[in-house]
Amino acid sequence: MDKFSDMTMFVSIVKHQGLAAAGRDMGLSPATMTARLQALEERYAVKLLNRSTRHIALTDAGELYYQAAMEIIASVNETENRLQNVVEQVKGSLKISAPKDIGKQYILPILSEFSKRYPDVVPYLYLNDRISNIAESGIDIVIRYGELADSSLISRPLSSSWRVLCASPEYLAKRGVPLTPEALVEHDCLVMLRGNEELKTWHFQQQEHKTTMTVAAKRLSDDGEVIRQWALAGAGIALKSIVDVQDDINSGRLVTVLDGYMKNFNTSRSVSSADLNVIYTSKQYQPKRIRLFLDFLFERFNDMTQQ
Repeated sequence: MDKFSDMTMFVSIVKHQGLAAAGRDMGLSPATMTARLQALEERYAVKLLNRSTRHIALTDAGELYYQAAMEIIASVNETENRLQNVVEQVKGSLKISAPKDIGKQYILPILSEFSKRYPDVVPYLYLNDRISNIAESGIDIVIRYGELADSSLISRPLSSSWRVLCASPEYLAKRGVPLTPEALVEHDCLVMLRGNEELKTWHFQQQEHKTTMTVAAKRLSDDGEVIRQWALAGAGIALKSIVDVQDDINSGRLVTVLDGYMKNFNTSRSVSSADLNVIYTSKQYQPKRIRLFLDFLFERFNDMTQQ
């Protein structure tokens, strides 16, 4: 017999204070119980029980074996219970905030797939990046571009990224390709809105040389996906994260311009800091549904962006 079965048998003998009673509980004859106990003692070359016709007593070796067997059996039972109840234990709300374009293109399908796997989790998806106090917002996971200011939170890079200027081949064929940031004044530019602020001051850096341009906003939206669709339709030049438009560039639906420059908007101090980060509170009291979703998010996002 295997060692775990021997441990279970020995614990039963001690619990029932006899081989016959333990055998009845396990469905084994007294002769089988005696033979198995004898084989167990012979395996370790020690006496585990002192037996009389009416009483059993643990030897020192028997006490050691009994305590160890109890711990191992309890650990196995706990593991089995956790495995059997894993889906039932994953329940509750899951609140996520993400930029609109990333949210629609990547987070929405990932969250939908996660919800099918864990149907007792109730997802909330907020498509905005205007949360100023993450700790007090009630949001479990925030996905956003740029650096983390609050050191009390955890920030993990989801994807390296950078800003690109892009337009459709049809637009560039009609209006020409800008060769310098200054040439953008002759072009239609698609501008993001953040609240009431128009993000039309674009910053460029080529090696140590920095240039700031205030572009003419031909169309404006607070939805990054709308900006992308306008660019695809040939309405103008957009300043986008590479993560948002990588598939469009790979397929030739969009073409990048001014590739020799690092680019960003609304700040000249972080021209190259456009990485996509996942931000959340401490892991110490993190519910299981959040831990599972974080693992799922990083795995699936990597799969989607590597295709």
